[in-house]
Amino acid sequence: MDKARAGSGALGDTAVYITDLARFLVGEITEVVGDLSTFVHDRPLPDGSGTGMVTVDDAAAFLARFQNGARGVFESTRMATGRKNFMHIEVNGTRGSVYWNVADPNVLWFYSRDDPTEIRGFRRILATEPEHMYAKAWWPPGHTLGYEHAFVHAVYVLLTAIADGRVPEPSFSDGVKAQAVLDAVTRSVETRSWVTVED
Repeated sequence: MDKARAGSGALGDTAVYITDLARFLVGEITEVVGDLSTFVHDRPLPDGSGTGMVTVDDAAAFLARFQNGARGVFESTRMATGRKNFMHIEVNGTRGSVYWNVADPNVLWFYSRDDPTEIRGFRRILATEPEHMYAKAWWPPGHTLGYEHAFVHAVYVLLTAIADGRVPEPSFSDGVKAQAVLDAVTRSVETRSWVTVED
C-alpha cells in the first residue's frame, strides 16, 4: 500500500507477468498510454496500529503499440470480485487466434481461418504430449502440470543455460524490458499522454 516501499500496486504486482508474456509472443512494446486507479484509500496497517493511506494502484489499464504494428489492451487489478488469478492472453491475427488462461495452463484455445467453414471455431488443445518442451519430463499424456511445475522449469532453464555457458531465456534483460514498459505506463499516467518505452 506504500508506493515508496513497493513502487506500485497491481501494475507491478500482476501486470508485469502478462506484459512479459505479450512481449514474448507478440514482440517489443514501443508506446503506451495508461490509467491507474486506487479504490480503497485507507487500509489497516500491518502492525495493527490503525490505518494508513494507500499510495499504490488497485487497478491498472493501458493500451500498447508494438514495434511490429500490433496493438494491445492490458488490464490488471487485485479488486475483481470473484476472480482469483485470472491471468489470460488472447492474440488475434489475420489467419487465426489463440487464447490461454493461467487457471487452465495445459490448455490452448486455437482458431484457424484455414479450417472448413462448417467446422470453424475455437478448438481446445490439451498440451500434455511429450513433444511439448516441458511436458516430456513429467507425466504420461493427458496428465496435467500445475503452477508449481513452472518454478521447476524456470530453475531447469537457468541451470542448463549456466552449464552450457549461455544466457538463459528469459533473461535478466527480459525482466528489465518488462519493467521499462511499466515505467512508461506510470509516466503516461503522470503526463496523461502516450509515452515512448525507453530502452
